[in-house]
Formats: sequence, structure tokens, C-alpha cells
Amino acid sequence: MRPAMRLGSLMGVMMAALALAGCKPAPPVYQPPDRHKKPEPAQAAVANMQMAIEYMRLNDLARARDRIERALGEAPDNASVQSTAGLVYERTNEIPKAKHAFSAAMRLGKQDPVIENSYAGFLCRTGKVAEGEKLFQEVARNPIYQTPEVALLNAGVCVGGTGDVVDAERYFNRALAIKPNMPEALLELGNLAFGRGDNVQSLQYVERYLAVNPASPEVLWLGFRAERKLGDNTSAASYGRRLQSEFPDSQQAQMLRAGLDR
Repeated sequence: MRPAMRLGSLMGVMMAALALAGCKPAPPVYQPPDRHKKPEPAQAAVANMQMAIEYMRLNDLARARDRIERALGEAPDNASVQSTAGLVYERTNEIPKAKHAFSAAMRLGKQDPVIENSYAGFLCRTGKVAEGEKLFQEVARNPIYQTPEVALLNAGVCVGGTGDVVDAERYFNRALAIKPNMPEALLELGNLAFGRGDNVQSLQYVERYLAVNPASPEVLWLGFRAERKLGDNTSAASYGRRLQSEFPDSQQAQMLRAGLDR
């Protein structure tokens, strides 16, 4: 069984990283222009890039595309802008443009691990798993990259997307060795355990997750299903109530209401 985190959801990690990376070269913080002063192109590009990222989060791809193309016009030599453009064009299914933007980002970024992490995700999502995995490994080893656990998690999702659950589990455990409370890694390991029928271990990961992280619909859904498999309907109902009360609009709550609990 593949890890629960689909390859497409790697994009959320990339977007969050790039939102921070956009300010990495230390341009001045963008302020809304007054009537008498036009913003510098570099400042405007960062602002438009961050708005493009926010529009992607809202799934408003038309506005995301408009904003990132403004940013490209204002600062085509900004590696973070180019990398964000790659993500936007990938979302709009303009893959040749995405490839071109990521190539520019890699050239301009000069081995920036944040840019490399983003590009590795693109490689994985477009079928170049071996290349993506290798680049994630390089990012994780880069001493200037401050969150190697993220690259390891991404590598696990990448290989897990091909059905390689053994290497996926290895990467997730390596991520936990660096950050023991990492919620994404705990959830992935819990889903892997559930997939192979080890519901006791799956619940152990659920309990570890909830002990140190806020609840999410994904982890409550996993707890509900694992308890059902173990025949503990009382505990399952408890997870189900939390899912319905805390995340009533989530996909998992909708599946619960529809009786799709397997």
C-alpha cells in the first residue's frame, strides 16, 4: 500500500518553504506603495510571488498564474520567483513552462537547498522518481539546509508513490530520528502500519501524534479505522465524534458519514 500522502501534497511543503525563501536574499519587506512612490521591482516581485502562493493554497489558479507572471516580469532573475512559477505552471498543467521555470530556478539558485527541494518534488510528481529521490538525499545532507527531516519525508513520499513501502518507511523513520514529534512522519508511518494490517502499531503512531501535535482529520480518521479493525467500537466512536465535531467539513468526515470506513 502506498503512503497516504499523495505526491501532489508535496507541493504544500514546497509552497511553504518558498514563501520564506522569497525573502531569503534579504530584500526590503514589501510595503503597499503610497500614491507618490512606485515600488521597486524586486519588492513588488516578492509581494506578487507570495500572493501567488496564497492563491494556490486557495486553489484560485487563475489569480495565482496572473500574480506569478507579474513577478516574473518584475524579477526574472529571482530564483524563488522562478521556482514558484514552476509550481504554478505545474498546477495549471503547463508542464513545459514548469520545466523551463524550474531549470531557471536551479541555474539562478546556485545549489540553494530550498530550490533543490522544490525541484526534487517536481521530478517525483512527473515520473522521474530516481532523480527526485537522489536530489532529496543531497538536500538532506546539505549542512546549510535547516530542515533535513523535510527532505527525508519528501523522499519517503516520493518512493512510496511507486509502492516502495520499505524505503518509504526507512525515510520516515530517519525524519523522526531528527524530529521525533514530526506529525507528517508519524501519520505516514501510521498509515503504512495500517496498510500492512498492523493496527496495534498504527494506533501507537496515532497516540504519539495526538500526544504532541494538534489533531488533524487525517490522524483521527486513521485512529477510527484502526480501532474498527481491532473491534473496539467504543474507541472508534470516540475518534469518529472528534472527527465530526472538530473537522465537520473535511473529506474524512464526509467519508465517515457515508460509511466509507475501510
